[in-house]
Amino acid sequence: MGRMLKYIAWFAGAIVALLILVVIAVSLLFDPNDYRDEIEQAVEKNTGRELEIAGDLGLSVFPWLAVEVGSTSLGNAAGFGDAPMARFESARLSVRLLPALLRQEFHVATASLDGLQLNLAINEQGRSNWQDFLDIMEAKEQLPELENVDAGEPGAAAALDIAGIEVSNSRIHYVDAQAGTDVLLGDLNIDTGAVSSNDSGILVDGFSIEALLEGISATPTTFGLRTDSVAIDTAAETVSLEPVELALLGLDIAAVVEPISFAGEITPVAKIEVEPFSLRNLMERMDIEAPVTADPAALGKMSIEGVAEVGATAISLTDLVLVLDDTTFTGSLAIPQGDNDVFLLELNGDAIDLDRYMEPVSEEAAAASGEAAPVEIPVDLLHLMNANGSLTLGSAHLGGMQFEDIEVVVGLSDGKLRMHPLGATLFEGRYNGDIRVDASGSTPVLSVNEKIESVQLGALAKALFEQDNITGEINGSFKLSGRGSDMGAIQRTLGGDISMELVNGAFEGTDIWYELRKARALIRQEEPPEPKLPARTEFGKVVLSGPVSDGVFNNDQLEAVLPFMQLTGGGKVNFVEATVDYNVNARVFEKPELIGDDVTEKELKDLSKIRIPITITGPIVSPSVKPDTQKLVEEAAKKEVEKVLKDKLQDLLNR
Repeated sequence: MGRMLKYIAWFAGAIVALLILVVIAVSLLFDPNDYRDEIEQAVEKNTGRELEIAGDLGLSVFPWLAVEVGSTSLGNAAGFGDAPMARFESARLSVRLLPALLRQEFHVATASLDGLQLNLAINEQGRSNWQDFLDIMEAKEQLPELENVDAGEPGAAAALDIAGIEVSNSRIHYVDAQAGTDVLLGDLNIDTGAVSSNDSGILVDGFSIEALLEGISATPTTFGLRTDSVAIDTAAETVSLEPVELALLGLDIAAVVEPISFAGEITPVAKIEVEPFSLRNLMERMDIEAPVTADPAALGKMSIEGVAEVGATAISLTDLVLVLDDTTFTGSLAIPQGDNDVFLLELNGDAIDLDRYMEPVSEEAAAASGEAAPVEIPVDLLHLMNANGSLTLGSAHLGGMQFEDIEVVVGLSDGKLRMHPLGATLFEGRYNGDIRVDASGSTPVLSVNEKIESVQLGALAKALFEQDNITGEINGSFKLSGRGSDMGAIQRTLGGDISMELVNGAFEGTDIWYELRKARALIRQEEPPEPKLPARTEFGKVVLSGPVSDGVFNNDQLEAVLPFMQLTGGGKVNFVEATVDYNVNARVFEKPELIGDDVTEKELKDLSKIRIPITITGPIVSPSVKPDTQKLVEEAAKKEVEKVLKDKLQDLLNR
C-alpha cells in the first residue's frame, strides 16, 4: 500500500511538473498577437462584420487562464454608416485553470470592460443594426440535428463563479429613425457583485448602473439603478430582483418588482413609491413650459405610490395614491408612450383649490386697469395632454364658490376640454352642468349649460360678493357662452339665456313696506312712520328670465310676490359692470300679510288703490331699492285731478 501511495504521489508530481513545463512553453513560444489576422477573418466570415483589433492581445495561463484585449472595434451593419457598431479600449477575463480542467468549475476573477462605445440604431424601415445577428442565430437553430451521434451520458452543468463584472467609462447611443428617438447613456458605469450558478439558474449578488442620460429631457439627467440581488431562473424563464432604487429626471423611485418573464413580451410590474418632487421642475426638465398659475407654489409638490406596469403602448398605475400639493387622489392612471396617445384616469380626490391653478393676467395689465386681475383661461395647461376619464372630489373651491361631492367625466383633446356629466352639491343645493372650454383656436371659447336647484342664496352671495344682505333659495338654468383669454373678456362677449326663480327669502337692509309708507306720508304731508329695525323685505317668489347679449341680461319679465304686494316689470343686469337697473310696478294687496298693527285703514286704502313705481339700481352686491317718489307724486296728483274733475262734472250734471 505504501508503495502504491508513493507511485501515486510520483504520478501527481509528474503531472504538475508537466503542466508547469507547458505553461512555461506557452508563455515563451506562443504569442496571441500572431493570430490577430486569423481572429479578425474568422469574425468577418461568420458575421459579415469587420473586426479590427488595434490593441495588443495578452494571454497568461497559470494559475489563471487570463485573456486581455486592447482597443477593438466591430463594424456596423450595411446601411448604417461607417462608424463601428461597437468598440472598447480594453477588456480582461481570467479563469482559474485547474478547477476548470479537472472539475468543470469556472472560477472567474472580476471581468472588466473599459471604454465601451455601443451604437444601436433602427432605420426608417424598422430594421435594426443587430438584426443580422438574430438572423444568424435563428438560422443555426433551424439546422437539423445530427443523427447517430453518441453524445454520451449527460453530466452536471458546469459551475459558474465570477467575482464580479465591471463596465467603466462607457456609452450607449440608441437612435430610432422610425420613431424619432435619440437617446444617449454617457459616463456609463455598470458594476455587479459575485455572479454564480445554481440548479435553477444564475444569481447576481448586487447590480448597479450609473449614467448621464440624454434625449428624454431638455438637459442631461442623472440615471441610476441599484438592487441587492438579481436571480435568473432559466427553467421558468424569469428574472427576479430584490427591491430596486431608481433615480431618473431628478426623481427618486423605490420599486418592489414582481418576477419578470422573458418567455414572451416583457411587461414589468412593480409596486413603486416616488419620493416628493416638484412637478413644475419635472416639466421644465421634460422641455414642457410650466403654466403660470395664480399661486406660484402650485404644482410644487407631488408624490406617487401605486402598482406600475410597463406595456408596449402605455405605463399603467393602479392602486394609485397621488398627492398634488395639498390634494390626495386615489384610483388608476394610464400614461401613454406615444406623443399623441391619450391619458386615461379614474381618480378620487379629497379637496382642491382650483383658483390656485388658474392663470392670472400680468401685473402690468392689472395695474393699468386699476382693478383686480381677471382670471385667465389656462390655455397652456389644456394643451399639455389629451385625456379621458372620471373624477370625484370631496370638495373644490373655484371663483369664490365651494362645491362638494363632485362627480365629473372629463374629456380633453387638442386643447378642447369638456366636463360632462358634471354634478356637485353647492350651498346645500344641487348643481348639474356641462362645461366646455375650446382653446384650440386663437381665442378660447367657454360655454356652459348649467342648472341649480335649492341653492342657498345667502351663502352664494356671501361667497361670490362677500355680501350677506339676501337669503332664500334659488333655482335656475343658464345656457351661456363667451370668448376671450380671461373671464373679463368672456363676460363682455357673454350671450345666451338665463332663467331663475328665488323663493322663500328676504332682502336685508331695505324695508320696501316702510319706504312705501314713508313716501305716502310725504305726499300727504304727514309724519312718517317709525322704521322697524333691522330693515328687511321678505319675498315669497321672484321669477327672472330673458336673453343675455354682450354680457347684459335683459330681463323684461320680472315677477315678484311679497307678503304685501306684487311686483312686475323689467330691467337689465350688466355682468361686465356688475350693476342692475330695474323699473318695476308694485300693487299693494288689499289685505296684505305682516304689515304691522300701526297701519291705518286710510293708509292701506291709499297704498292699495294706486300703482307704485319702484327702482332697483346700483351694484349687484348692494343695489338701492326705493319707490320712485317723483312718479308716485305724479300718480297721486293725477288721481286728485281726476277726482276734482269728476266732482265738478257731477255738480254740472246735477244742476
